[in-house]
Amino acid sequence: MKHGLAALRVRRVDLVKRRLLVAESVTEVNGRAVFGTPKTHQRRSVPLPRFLVEPIAAQIAGRAGDELVFTSPAGEVLRNNNFRRRVFDRAAESVGLTGLTPHELRHTAASLAVAEGANVKAVQRMLGHASAAITLDVYADLFEDDLDQVADRLDRAAGRAAADSVRAEGAVRTSTRCVRVIDSMSDLGEWLVGRAGLEPATEGL
Repeated sequence: MKHGLAALRVRRVDLVKRRLLVAESVTEVNGRAVFGTPKTHQRRSVPLPRFLVEPIAAQIAGRAGDELVFTSPAGEVLRNNNFRRRVFDRAAESVGLTGLTPHELRHTAASLAVAEGANVKAVQRMLGHASAAITLDVYADLFEDDLDQVADRLDRAAGRAAADSVRAEGAVRTSTRCVRVIDSMSDLGEWLVGRAGLEPATEGL
């Protein structure tokens, strides 16, 4: 199985834009770490949440661009079996998630992204799927659940449109009243001038 995280190099971490560029993968073949392209043979950009920026910054501090971000205690390439047995499985068990696999974290990331409103194309790019159709085949049930959120958003949009309409009508009524008041004031001025036997001043108008 190819692993992109184990092959991630420091130069492909952009802490300003909060992106990880997955451009390489590593596979264990007969006990040897073999580097190659990702499984779709395409690079992909993975978003980095803000809460991970500081830990990642500390992880790569002082390292050269070509060095690996994550390594074994000896500074070597992470081997999946060793990492699972020595680190991942123990960590999962400590938080009550015995049996969790690293690959399931990929599904977790997709689920969280969909729940937060990510569209299918964004999820496709994040996971490195060759097409959005593959993403929909795997995560169709998540996007179906998201339909309720779409309906809620449409309700909110309709509510805003109605409120804007009410405000616009109110503005028109206010404007109309202002015009009527101005006309009335003008009529009153002419009446007062007429009562006083004066000619209305026109100079400068």
